[in-house]
Amino acid sequence: MNIVTFIQKQNHLPEKEIENTIKLLQDDCTIPFIARYRKEATGNMNEVQIAQIAQLKSDYEDILKRKDYILKSIEEQGKLTYELKTKIETCYNLTLLEDFYLPFKKKRKTKADTAKENGLLPLAKILMKQQNIPDLDTLAKRYVSKNVSTGNEALEGARYIIAEWLNENEWIRNKLRNFFHKTAHIESKIITSKENEADGQKFSNYFSFSEILKNSPSHRILAMTRGEKDGFLRLKIKVNTNDALKIMEEIVLKTNQEKILEQIKIAIKDSFTRLLEPALSNEVFQKAKLNADLTAINVFSSNLKQLLLQPPLGEKRILAIDPGYKSGCKIVCLDEQGKLLHNDTLYPHPPQRETKEAVRKIKSLINAYKIEAISIGNGTASRETEHLIQSIAFERPIKVFVVNEAGASVYSASKISREEFPAYDVTVRGAVSIGRRLSDPLAELVKIDPKSIGVGQYQHDVDQTLLKKELGLVVSSCVNNVGVNLNTASKSLLSYVSGIGEKMAENIINYRAEHGLFSSREDLKKVPRLGEKIFQQASAFLRIPFAENPLDNSAVHPENYKLVNRMAHDLGITIKDLIQNKENIQKINIHTYLNSEVGLPTLEDILQELEKPGLDPRKQTQFFSFDPSLKSISDLKIGMKVRGIINNITNFGCFVDIGIKENGFIHISQIHKEFISDINSVVTLHQIIEAKIINIEKERKRIQLSMIE
Repeated sequence: MNIVTFIQKQNHLPEKEIENTIKLLQDDCTIPFIARYRKEATGNMNEVQIAQIAQLKSDYEDILKRKDYILKSIEEQGKLTYELKTKIETCYNLTLLEDFYLPFKKKRKTKADTAKENGLLPLAKILMKQQNIPDLDTLAKRYVSKNVSTGNEALEGARYIIAEWLNENEWIRNKLRNFFHKTAHIESKIITSKENEADGQKFSNYFSFSEILKNSPSHRILAMTRGEKDGFLRLKIKVNTNDALKIMEEIVLKTNQEKILEQIKIAIKDSFTRLLEPALSNEVFQKAKLNADLTAINVFSSNLKQLLLQPPLGEKRILAIDPGYKSGCKIVCLDEQGKLLHNDTLYPHPPQRETKEAVRKIKSLINAYKIEAISIGNGTASRETEHLIQSIAFERPIKVFVVNEAGASVYSASKISREEFPAYDVTVRGAVSIGRRLSDPLAELVKIDPKSIGVGQYQHDVDQTLLKKELGLVVSSCVNNVGVNLNTASKSLLSYVSGIGEKMAENIINYRAEHGLFSSREDLKKVPRLGEKIFQQASAFLRIPFAENPLDNSAVHPENYKLVNRMAHDLGITIKDLIQNKENIQKINIHTYLNSEVGLPTLEDILQELEKPGLDPRKQTQFFSFDPSLKSISDLKIGMKVRGIINNITNFGCFVDIGIKENGFIHISQIHKEFISDINSVVTLHQIIEAKIINIEKERKRIQLSMIE
C-alpha cells in the first residue's frame, strides 16, 4: 500500500489532491501557506484537512520504520518465514504489527522459557494437538527430570508453554481485543486511608464508581486518572472473565477427551488471567485515555482559537491596571504600539484607602498621556477598581474594559518579559500584559505558554507532547490568518509566522534594530539566512503599512504581484487606483488571467484582497459592564437573572464570569432546551449571555446557571 492509498482510506479525499499535498509538505511548505496559496493543488482544502494529511503521512512513515525494524529483528533470529514476512509487509496497523512481533520480542525470562529449558516443549505440543492419549499421567511422567520432580510438575510446565502460545496468538488477541473494547468497564474506588482527606473530596463522585469504558466521556476518564495520580483513587479495567474464557475456548478446544480438555482449559484460564487480561486491560485503557486526551485537546484548541481571535481594540493609548488590596494597584500607561510610558502604584482600597489620591493621580495620567481607554485585570479587587474608575468624572469619554488576566503572572516572570523590560519588576510587566491584551490579544497571548491561559479541561493531565503540537498549530493558524505587522511584531509573534520560527524571528528583530523599519517585503531578503524558501512561505503573511507598494500591506503573495500589475495595466490604471476601488475591481474579468498555475480560487482571493487589503478577520471590541449591584455571592438569589461573559468551555458545560469572585457554571443540559452534543455549536468563548440562577451553594462557592427560558 502506498502512502496516498493509506491516507485516502482514512479521509476519502481525492487521490490527486492528497498526492499534491504530500509533495508540498515534503517540500517543507507550511500548513498555513498550503491552505492559503496552493488552493489549486489541494482542491481548496482547509487547514484541518491538510493537518490531517500531514499527521497520516507521519503515521505511515512510523509504520514503515516499525515494519523495517521488526523484519530485521526476526530475520536476525533466523525465524522469518515467507508467510510471516508477507503478513508483516502487507500490514498497516501498528497494533497488529505488534501482535505479529510479540512471539519474537526480547523479554524477561518467563515461566514458559523455564519449562522449555526443562525439556517440556514436546509435551506441550502433544497436548496442543489434542489427540487421543490413552494414559496422560504415564506420558507426563516420562518428562520427569532433575528439574521436574513429578508428572504434575511436567504438566504444569507444559501448560505454561501453552499459555504463552495463546497469549502470542494474534487471532485470539484480536478477538479478545474486540471483546474488551465492547464490554470493558472502568471501576474506580477510593483508597481507604485517604477517604477523609479534604483534597480527596473533589473526587467523591468516583469513590465507588463503574461504567462501560467506551461510554465514559473524556472529562470523567481524565478526572479518574487525576484521582489515581494524586493517590486518592484506584482504577481497574474489568470484563466478564467467563465470557472471555468462552471466546478462547471456542477458538482453541478441539477434543472431547476429558483429561486433555482439563489441561487445555487450565492453560486457557492461566493465559487469560496472568498474561492476556493485564495486557489488554492496559491496552484498552490507554486507547480510551488517548481518545480522552484528544477530546480534551480539541476543546482546549477550540477555546484557545476563540481567545486568540478576540476582537482587538487597536492602536490606542491605554492605561492598564493590575488591581490589588494590600499590595496596591499597579498602573502603567502605554502608547499606541504598547510601549511603556509610565508606571506607578496606587492604594485606593483597604487597608490603605488612599482613594482621593488615587483618583487625582489617575485623572492626571489620563490627561498627561492622552489615554483613550482603560484596561483592568479581572483578578483580586477587580470589581472594586472598576467601580472606582467608573465613578471618576473624566474630561472626555474614556471606555473602561475588564480583561481576563489569566497567564499574566506567567508572562511577567518569563524570559520573554525580562528581555522586553529588564529594568522593571514582575508587577509592572504583568500590568503591561493586561494593557496589551486589550489593544491586541493575539500579539500578547502568543508570549504565554497556552497551557497557562486557563481555557480548557484537564490540560495538565493529557499527553503533553500531543497538546503542545496541537496548540502550536492553533496559534500558528491564528497568527497567519490575521497577519503580522513586520515593523512592530515581537519575536514571539514573528516566530509563529509561516516558515520563520524562533531563530529567524530573532534575525529579523536584530536586522530591524540595526537598519530601521522595513520599507518593502523585498527587504526581507536582506535578513541574514532568510533565503528564497522562507521568503516564499512567510512574506505574504507579513504586512508593511504605508509601504510604497500597497500590495505589501495585503495578503496578496509577492509571486502574484506581476499578475496584479497586469490587471491594473489592462485597465489603464495604477495599482493604487485599483486597490479599494470596487468599481475598477468589478471591471476585471478573472477568466482572462487563468493559467496552469493560477486558478479561480487564487484569482478570487486576489480580488477580495484588492477590495479590502489586509482586512483583519477579527470582530470589533464589544463594550460590556457587569451589574454594579452584584458584589459577592451573598447578593445572589435563586431565580435571579444575571449578565456575564463565558470565560471557559468544557465538554460538560461552560463557566461564566458574572462580575463577582466566583464563576457561575452552566451544565450542557442547561444551555439549550434541545439536546446538544457539541457545546461549541451553541456558545463561544467571551460570548455575552444572560442566564438564570438555579442553585447556589455558598459553602462550596458554587453557582449553577441556566440559559433555558
